[in-house]
Amino acid sequence: MIPVNPERFLAELHELRRFGASGIGKGVVRPAYSEADIAARQWLAGRMEAAGLRPHFDPVGSLFGLAEGPSLLMGSHTDSQPEGGWLDGALGVMAALEVARASREAGGPPVSVVSFEDEEGRFGVTTGSTVWSGKLSLEVADELTDREGETFAEARARMAHLAGDFVDPKQFTGFIEMHIEQGPWLDQAGEAVGVVESIVGIRDMRITLEGQQNHAGTTPMHLRRDAFQGLAEFNSLINERFRNVVTPSTVWTIGHVSLHPDAHSIVPGRAVFSMQWRDGEADRLARMEEIIRETAAEVADRRGLELSYGPMLGLEPVAMDARLRGALEAAAEEVAPGNWRSMPSGALHDATNVAVHMPVAMLFVPSIDGISHAFEEDTDERDLVAGLKVLAGAVERLQS
Repeated sequence: MIPVNPERFLAELHELRRFGASGIGKGVVRPAYSEADIAARQWLAGRMEAAGLRPHFDPVGSLFGLAEGPSLLMGSHTDSQPEGGWLDGALGVMAALEVARASREAGGPPVSVVSFEDEEGRFGVTTGSTVWSGKLSLEVADELTDREGETFAEARARMAHLAGDFVDPKQFTGFIEMHIEQGPWLDQAGEAVGVVESIVGIRDMRITLEGQQNHAGTTPMHLRRDAFQGLAEFNSLINERFRNVVTPSTVWTIGHVSLHPDAHSIVPGRAVFSMQWRDGEADRLARMEEIIRETAAEVADRRGLELSYGPMLGLEPVAMDARLRGALEAAAEEVAPGNWRSMPSGALHDATNVAVHMPVAMLFVPSIDGISHAFEEDTDERDLVAGLKVLAGAVERLQS
C-alpha cells in the first residue's frame, strides 16, 4: 500500500481549519470567495507545490494540483456553508493531497488534486464543477446572484489575479472523491467506511395552492377555501402514498413555505411551497412525481383550490464506475475487514458533474451522530485515517 503519513495528513487538515475558524468547536465560516476561502486556497496552492504538484487556478477559482502526464484526479472542495463543519469537502481535498504526495515519494502512480469552488452553492449548486463539466456556461454562471445580490462575476473577480484557463479533463483517467457521510448510517453501525454505489438523483419544484383569503373569525369552517389546510392535507397524504413506492434511502422534503397574507386573523388565500425528492433510481423519481401531481390535484379539487406548478429542476442519478468502485471495495476490506458497507449517497457532490468527463467513484467516512452543515460536525480521527488508507489502497490497486 502507498505509505501515507497519517500524522502529516491530520496536521494539515487541522491547519486548513484555521482559515475561517468559527471559534465554536471545530466549525468554520469559509463561504466561496470570502477572504477566508481565498486565503485557504492560496495556502493550499503552496502545499500542492511543496508536494511536487503544479498549482493551477481556473477562471472560477477551482484549484488544481497537477501531476505530470495522465493521472488519476482526486479531491472535493474547501469552501463551506455559512455555518459549516471543518471536514465537509476539506477532508477529501487534504486526503487526496496526502495520497498524491505519498505516491510521488514512493515512486507510485501520478495523482492530481482538485478543490472545486462554490460547491456549497452560494451562487448555484456545485457551481465550480458544474461550469467545468460544461453543464453551465461561464456567461450564464456570471449572472447568478447570492442572497445579498452580488453576482458570480463580481465575486470571482476577487481571484482574477490568480486565474488561468480551464484545465483539460482529458488528462485525467478518473476521479475519486472522499467525503464525510453527512448522515447517520455508518456512525450508528460503528463501521469505518462506506463505498458509494451511486449518487442520488434529485427533483425539485414549486407548488402553489390558491384559495380564498377571508376573515378568520366570521368564515365558517365548511365554507373556507384555506390554502394552508390544502398544504397540510397534501403533506399527510403524500407520506402515506409514498409508502409502497419508496425505499429506506428515499427522502422527500417540503420547504420554503410561504403563506399569503400570513396574518393571525386571515384565512390564508395562497400557499406556495417547494417539494424536493431524492432517490438513486430515475424510474422511482418519475413515479414519485406522478404521485405528487395526482395527490395535489385531488386535494385542490376537494378543497376548491387552484393548483399550479413552477419549473421542474433536478439532476439524474449517477452510478459509480465499477473499476474504481471495485478498487475502493478491495482496499476497504483490507483496511477494515468486515467493517464497511456499500451505500448510496443522499447528498449531491462534485463527482456528479465530473462524471460528464470521466469515470467517478466516492468513499465515505462516518459523521458523528450524522451531523453535517453545522459547527458540531466531526469524525473520529481513527476513521479519518482509515479512509485515507482505503484511498491509498485503491490508488495502488488501480495501477496494476
